Amino acid sequence: MADHNTPQASDGAYWAANLRIIFISLVIWALVSFGFGILLRPALSGIAVGGTDLGFWFAQQGSILVFLVLIFNYAWRMNKLDREYGVDEE
Repeated sequence: MADHNTPQASDGAYWAANLRIIFISLVIWALVSFGFGILLRPALSGIAVGGTDLGFWFAQQGSILVFLVLIFNYAWRMNKLDREYGVDEE
């Protein structure tokens, strides 16, 4: 059984946390861009946002805004994770 303080165990935990952040970000991105913008567009057509329906808004603007939020969230979470595992930049 491996000691959790070894570099290999620490590296594995770091990459597992990194992959979890990436996976969650990709799921949110796919749900917003493909789900809301394409698949759920007919269901969202009755909701008006800025003079157009919500499905169209997600396809044209919302998915881009969510993508930007995901980028900043990923950078913030990775900086926090880097500090936690002692691999941050000074």
